[in-house]
Amino acid sequence: MESGKAKKSAGGRGKPKSTKSVSRSSKAGLQFPVGRVSRYLKNGRYAKRVGSGSPVYLSAVLEYLAAEVLELAGNAARDNKKTRIIPRHIQLAVRNDEELSKLLGRVTIANGGVLPNIHSNLLPNKKAKGKDVIGSVSQEF
Repeated sequence: MESGKAKKSAGGRGKPKSTKSVSRSSKAGLQFPVGRVSRYLKNGRYAKRVGSGSPVYLSAVLEYLAAEVLELAGNAARDNKKTRIIPRHIQLAVRNDEELSKLLGRVTIANGGVLPNIHSNLLPNKKAKGKDVIGSVSQEF
């Protein structure tokens, strides 16, 4: 017989050992790490205190932006008959989207290149149909 002591629970004080910890990212249904974003916000000294909802919100925004860029870059890669996204595809995706282009307007993407564009003045003139060529391009007075 025990000498007046109650039975001890498994693990003693605190939570029982059988429960697994659940990350804040999985609670929020996100892929981006909420804990890491929270740590960066605290260590960055952007404010004296950081609320519990702000790293969740910021992680959700970052995840959305990453998903948007990856979807557009994947479409650009598929248009070029490639299965792997390279910086060129990211550049094409960002610069062809109006809002992302505005957001990343001052950003340089390494090995991204430029959008294909030929200035209208450099294109050859179209020939006039059924008219003489004499009066169209002449500079004589």
